Amino acid sequence: MTGRQPTAIWLFDSHCVRCEGGVQFTLRYERAPTIRFVAVTSEEGRALARQNGLDPDDPTTFLFIEGGRALDRSDGVIALASHLTGPARLGVILQLLPKRLRDYGYSLIAKHRYRLFGRKNTCIVPGPDVRDRFIL
Repeated sequence: MTGRQPTAIWLFDSHCVRCEGGVQFTLRYERAPTIRFVAVTSEEGRALARQNGLDPDDPTTFLFIEGGRALDRSDGVIALASHLTGPARLGVILQLLPKRLRDYGYSLIAKHRYRLFGRKNTCIVPGPDVRDRFIL
């Protein structure tokens, strides 16, 4: 990896087509390579999920861990957006909405993500240039 060490961890559902798209989008638009991507199906991912109250066999949210804090649902999306460039960075304005409303919207999409976006049987295969940032 070039330059900076990862300072944040994104625990993602490696079977969700939307989640994988989000990882690819993040790799393309992150300001600096500071995010480590951990599949919830990996040994480390399963442990992180359990430590933070998620069922690794039925994850309903990703976790974004930064500064020792685990952020889920809309808080995780906002934290992730702060690492991005361009219009994607505007995701931080979600914090202006009431948390209950943000989390309701997030949970609604997460609950139906496989039906809306699809489910994969295989995990993302990162390229050699970013492979060291993934735990799969």
